[in-house]
This record gives sequence, structure tokens and C-alpha cells, in this order.
Amino acid sequence: MTEPFTHVGLPSRVVLGAGSLDRVADEVGLLGVERVLLIATRSARDSADLVERSLGDRFAGRIDEVRQHVPKEMADAARAKAREVGATGIVAIGGGSAIGLAKAIALTTTNAAEGDGLAARAGGSTASTADVGAAGAGLAIVAVPTTYSGSEMTAVWGETEGGSKTTGTDLRVLPKSVVYDPVLSRQLPLKVTAASVANALAHCVEATWTEKADPINDVIAVEAARALREGLLRVLESSADLDARSNLLYGASLAGSAMASAGTGLHHKLCHLLGGMYNLPHAETHAAVLPQVTRVKAPEVPRAKARLEEALQTKDLATGLFDLFSAAGVPTSLRELGLTEEQAAEAAERFQASTSVDVREILHRAWAGER
Repeated sequence: MTEPFTHVGLPSRVVLGAGSLDRVADEVGLLGVERVLLIATRSARDSADLVERSLGDRFAGRIDEVRQHVPKEMADAARAKAREVGATGIVAIGGGSAIGLAKAIALTTTNAAEGDGLAARAGGSTASTADVGAAGAGLAIVAVPTTYSGSEMTAVWGETEGGSKTTGTDLRVLPKSVVYDPVLSRQLPLKVTAASVANALAHCVEATWTEKADPINDVIAVEAARALREGLLRVLESSADLDARSNLLYGASLAGSAMASAGTGLHHKLCHLLGGMYNLPHAETHAAVLPQVTRVKAPEVPRAKARLEEALQTKDLATGLFDLFSAAGVPTSLRELGLTEEQAAEAAERFQASTSVDVREILHRAWAGER
């Protein structure tokens, strides 16, 4: 018998397929956006050039510089740019940093007809999107992901200032349309690919043990893990394998959807703390921390743990994640990312008061890279 549960899905339009970049202008048109601010990572500039030309008179301006963790000064400059060009919508091409900057604009730049107000601001933590009402509509975002961060499927936003990262959820930042074109990620370096997949796996694994987890999230998370593992192993054999790249985008989309509904927990909170305090690389931090948190938290959800182990073809979920990341060449220790043992201890002390879990042991093992 299935126990009672509540599941909340988010409204997004998803377009996936080789050559889908050509459909971005059509997606903009479907949303009725007349003035587009284009945001692109450095590696996506050629693709952004194509989109800019396809937008024609709808193109209003462009931002070509983004940074991880969305520094507040960069977010403020982007908001000023949006106001300057009179943007009514945003196209973001790139990884989580580009999409995160678009979200920062949408969070505080509200269409006048839709009202205003912020929802679910949460210092250093993230609430489930299920708790967020429609607080007005920000500028419509069309996201074109080139990595596997999954941010495009969530209403989660984040911003960093003074060594502290603030995150929250707000439906205004949820992209209205997501365009997945595996051609854009085909040349993504293997090192970046593998780290990004670790990020996506963190979304689907943690979605099974949060307070908002439910059986539907479990099914989505397990399918995401299967697709991500299969896609990663194939990409390691042939980096330009288009089917494998499609599989990774599919898995990342599902993983993001699971996290969007289930919210986040201990793992993501630790990674946000480390990223904000020490500016560690986002995806690689997930790879180092996830196996250690999974070792502690996964036994609390034995059915989901068993299903994920089957999807990842491993006898133990935490060890299987560690071995998969190691085989793919992703750092599995915070020490490799430049964190000192003293900094790991400092972060643990700062976080320990908010949980009964032994964070000191988790971060020590993550720092040392213990299997």
C-alpha cells in the first residue's frame, strides 16, 4: 500500500533534440516577449551570436560575462542592464552560472502588470518550491543549458555577497521554456562534463531523502540516475557521442525536476556553505561531498537507496557514487579543490549547530577523500 503523499510539479515547457537551438526564437515568440536580453557564457558565444541574429528586432541587449555563485555586484549590474534596454524577457545560454544570472534579474525585475513582492527568501538554505506561491511574474526566461546543472528546471535562485551565499525559491525565476540541444554540449570537455554530471546526480540522490520527498520524486530520481550513468560512461568512451549527450541532458532535466519538487537538504546546504565561504567550484564540490553525505543519509530511505543502487549498478550507493566520480576523473576530495583542513573544520563548526548529523566527520572525510 502506498502511503499518502503530496507531490507538486512545476510548469515548464521542454524542447529536446539536436538542432533545437534554431527553435529559441520561436519559443521567445510563443511567450510574447518583444525585447530580449541575451546572456551567454564565454564558451557559448558562437551559439549566442546565432540566437541574436535569429531574434531580429526582438534583440535588445547582451551580457557575455557570468561567474559562479552569482556575486551580488554582478547581479546588480545585470538588473541595471535589463532596465536600461527595456527587456521584457531573457534568453540564457550556458551552464548554471548563466541561468543563475538570468534568475537574479527575474527575481527583482517584475513586469508591472503582474505585481511585485519577493517569496521565500532564505539565508543560506532552500525551501521547497511546493511552498512558494505565485508572487507575480518576473521577466520570462528561455533557458538553453549547455551543461547538466539542472538549474533550468527549478525555481531555486542563489546570490553571493561577502563570503555568504543566500538561496531561496520563487516561481518568478523558473524558466518558462527550456531548450536542450545536445549539439551545444558535444564539445564540452570531459572534465567539465563529468563534474556537471556529479552535480546532476546530487540533485536526484538528495531528492529521495528530503522532507518533501515522495514516491513520484523517487521514480523521477531513479530514472535520472540511470540516464546520467549510462550517458556518462558512453561519453567517456566517445566525447562527441550525440545520443549520449542527449541522454545526459534528459537525465539532468529529470534530476532538476526531482529536486525542484522535493527541495534540498543537508548535502546542498553544505555545498552552498562551502561555495559561499571559500568560492569552491560548484560541481566539483558536489562530487567530493555527495558520497560522504549519502553514506549517512541514504540508509534512512532504504527503498529509494536500493532502486538507485540498481540504476547505478552498484551494491552500495555511497561507494558507487565515489567510484563513478573517481573513474570519470572528478576530484573526490575537497583538498584537491584547494580547501585546507582548517577551513573544512571551520565550515563544520559553523554548520554543526543547525543539525544533529555529525557534520565534522562528513567534511573531514570529504576533505580527505575517503572512499
